[in-house]
Amino acid sequence: MLSAQNLASLVQPARVHRQLYCDPAIFELELQRIFGTAWIYVGHESQIKKPGDYFRTFIGRKPVVLVRDAEGEIRVIHNQCAHRGSLVVANDTGHADEFQCCYHGWTYHLDGRLKAVPLQHGYPRDFDPKNPKTAMTQVPRVKSYRGFVFASEAEDGPSLEDFLGHMTTSFDDMIDRAPDGEIEIAGGVLKHAYDANWKIYLENLCDAAHPWFTHRSSIEAAQQQSDKVHSDGSGEIAIRQMRQNGAPYSFWESQVGIWTYPNGHSYLGDYHDDAKLVAAMNDPLFRDYIAAMEEKKGRAETRRVLEVRRWNSNVYPNLSFMSQFQQLRVVHPIAVNRTVVHTYSFRLKGAPERMFRNTISFANIVNGTGSLVLTDDLEIYNRIGMGLSSEGAEWIEIGRGLESDLPDAHGGRRGKNSTSEIYIRKMLQAWLSYMTNGHSQMRAAS
Repeated sequence: MLSAQNLASLVQPARVHRQLYCDPAIFELELQRIFGTAWIYVGHESQIKKPGDYFRTFIGRKPVVLVRDAEGEIRVIHNQCAHRGSLVVANDTGHADEFQCCYHGWTYHLDGRLKAVPLQHGYPRDFDPKNPKTAMTQVPRVKSYRGFVFASEAEDGPSLEDFLGHMTTSFDDMIDRAPDGEIEIAGGVLKHAYDANWKIYLENLCDAAHPWFTHRSSIEAAQQQSDKVHSDGSGEIAIRQMRQNGAPYSFWESQVGIWTYPNGHSYLGDYHDDAKLVAAMNDPLFRDYIAAMEEKKGRAETRRVLEVRRWNSNVYPNLSFMSQFQQLRVVHPIAVNRTVVHTYSFRLKGAPERMFRNTISFANIVNGTGSLVLTDDLEIYNRIGMGLSSEGAEWIEIGRGLESDLPDAHGGRRGKNSTSEIYIRKMLQAWLSYMTNGHSQMRAAS
């Protein structure tokens, strides 16, 4: 049995034991104590617009269904038939008036209550179809922040707003970029998997030190690409991003920024300001977008919105998104050494239609499984998974920036230099709190 003391001994101020990434017993405990208690992102309200719309997803490894019931309420119910335990909903998305198990025909209301049982006369007299436990049971807490739906299997605990804290401003940034003040998931989903631990994915997304080496091939390809080659706009955005990945460390250290907040959340600053990406190209599409924004929000508010620069915003333990490019990624832990990630794109309502086409193109060029960028990262994840299974060094170093990190004005801490590994230390601090039920003294750096 892994005691709080045993777990605490694996996390030190500047290093972490590799056991956290390759021990099956620790992974199973994570599913119970982290994914079984924290607020977990499960979907967006735009995926269930009308009563009867549903979206199949997971909390940790548990299959659940995000659904809008007959009264329009948003529910998250466990995807399990109360008869013999079969998965009830098999399609990823759809619309239904009821859910029916294909094994023996048990039928459920959209809120999970049992509706009908074939051959009910054959069950014992004390069988009660109205018993709440004889249902597709509901996840106890479901809450939405500006359309982003989270669920928690804990009966009580911090509110979603308290859990998110200052990270609500990253969601605000995503939504405020829509002239009409609304966004919607559209354009399908990109799925990829890798053979390593789920924590590695979040650790990489705010890592400002890896592009120079990991993405060397895409940097060189972009540097060799002529600006005169035809592009649909989004291609130039991707090429510019790849080129800037090749900036010297002096740039990464001073021009980006890394911020962390309680509960393991963080975001990496963004060097891709709109002037560098689009406006400098004098793009007519971007001028139309600015005009739509200023018409709805005014010039000052439009300027404020577009001056916000954030790259990846990590909401621990299963979500990362890029507000400026309308990209969102959801982490699904499968096994201690197997992880699946789903990537979604958002449409900005009120923006020129080609803005969304550019969003999709950007997703394919940068975040797609055939892209020049994600393939580099996937190779690294798999190499980490293989390396950690070796009998090499027991401790993994996470101490960069430890002695120079600074307090943040919004209750968090930030790296004095953008390449600080403070975001990993903060995630592990949250990890240890969840895993020990808050009973262990933090040994990770504050």
